[in-house]
Amino acid sequence: MEEPAAVRAFLALGANLGDRLASLQRAADLLGRQQGIAIVASSRVYETEPVGGPPQPDYLNAVIEARTTRSARSLLDACLDVERSMGRERVERWGPRVIDIDVLTYGRERFDEPGLEIPHPRMHERGFVLLPLLELTEDPPLPGDRSIGSVRLGGDPMRGIVLLGPPLALRQTFA
Repeated sequence: MEEPAAVRAFLALGANLGDRLASLQRAADLLGRQQGIAIVASSRVYETEPVGGPPQPDYLNAVIEARTTRSARSLLDACLDVERSMGRERVERWGPRVIDIDVLTYGRERFDEPGLEIPHPRMHERGFVLLPLLELTEDPPLPGDRSIGSVRLGGDPMRGIVLLGPPLALRQTFA
């Protein structure tokens, strides 16, 4: 039986509780240990001010590139499983969290199903997602069939975003 072709996907990682950098690294490591997911690249790590929600600590954010043989829904399920295993509790919308993992893209495919919107519906509005994503790909698929050249961010989209450190370590192999 032939193995399914691997799809290139980008995942956004964010954390603002506890040891934020360790949480980003642990999430990448745990994802890379999942069957059918290989983490092949990481952006650098950025410290960012929270957007929306209640007053809370600053975030650390990064984007990782994965190669996966899982379906888009199965990849999302793996992300949610990692969040749960790391103690993520969904108490308050846009509230503080030990880890947040969003599926930004899944190849060039588009999904609009209950609980699964790809490309991520707000990724083009968030400098803390676009900046690290653009380190890994110059032309990501964006919501509404837009290209990166057509995106106009309001205000100062880079305000409150500071380069903190190098890319996350890549410690796993394709399972």
